[in-house]
Amino acid sequence: MNGPTHATNVIAKPVAGEVVVTRDIAAPRARVFAAWTDERLAARWWAPRDFTPLSCTIDLRPGGVWHRRMRAPDGTVMVKHGVYREIVAPQRLVFTYMTEDAGGAIDRETLVTVTFDDLGERTRLTLRHTAFASDEARLDHQIGWTGCLDRCVAFFIAERDAA
Repeated sequence: MNGPTHATNVIAKPVAGEVVVTRDIAAPRARVFAAWTDERLAARWWAPRDFTPLSCTIDLRPGGVWHRRMRAPDGTVMVKHGVYREIVAPQRLVFTYMTEDAGGAIDRETLVTVTFDDLGERTRLTLRHTAFASDEARLDHQIGWTGCLDRCVAFFIAERDAA
């Protein structure tokens, strides 16, 4: 076993209206990038803590659509979707992000940038989510992304332990 099994969770002081979360993940950059771009892998972890991922589709190309469904702890099904604006494998993803609630109401479009810095057998993932309509929306996404990245780290720990 190489290195610690835990991840570092750093929440940088964001500019007003944005979320920034950084994690060091015990996996090579290409593998972490694949977990964000291969729908079979993303479907296993891409949901906040205590949510159940239901489906995930990814059309990985500029202008391609991503779409995922998840069940909240109260049973409500949430839909998230967006469009890829930039893909620089395995370094960077930029995509729009919208949430559709159970009633069909769609939140304002926001923008997510994820960078993957190569640290050898580890990867520093930095997620920046911008353009929120309110502080409440920003705080909700801060909690959601923190839980998502917890699940992403757990995915890699489980994958390593199964090997």
